[in-house]
Amino acid sequence: MAVREVVHYGDPILRKVCKPVKDFKNLPPLIDDMFHTMYEESGIGLAANQIGVDLNLFIIDISDIEDEVESVHIFINGEILNSSGESWFEEGCLSIPEVRLEVKRPEFIQFKYQDESGNEHIEEMSGLLARAIQHEIDHLKGVFITDRVTKTVKMTVEKDLKMIAEGAATRAKTRKAFIL
Repeated sequence: MAVREVVHYGDPILRKVCKPVKDFKNLPPLIDDMFHTMYEESGIGLAANQIGVDLNLFIIDISDIEDEVESVHIFINGEILNSSGESWFEEGCLSIPEVRLEVKRPEFIQFKYQDESGNEHIEEMSGLLARAIQHEIDHLKGVFITDRVTKTVKMTVEKDLKMIAEGAATRAKTRKAFIL
């Protein structure tokens, strides 16, 4: 179990569409590292590419915010099948530290995913869990919260994004690829 470095805005891996998980047997140590990293960074979700791993895998833990029976989640090869409604909410991102933006997303989703054993599930979700899933799915498709706002709103954080990206580019050159 280890805390990994969170990859920041500007690192090329964050703009890639992540590869599907095909081999499930070596995932447990990676998932443990992801949870340790997310908790260390005080986040509620983390996609694998945010720690430099090119896999369609993300985790969510909203237990500090919502009392729900199941608040800790592992989602593999996730896909939003349907969505409806809309809601606005201020979102932050571990890969864009200190930047928070109001983002509009669907309120309800139908979500298909696999668990750590490879079993497929289809569930209806709403509220914070649905929003967090959509945020992490965006990561796995190379999309940031800054891509979900108007150009005018994005301009308000351009200076921050430029500084974050400069540091990320330097770190990306020295990062070793994680191999399962």
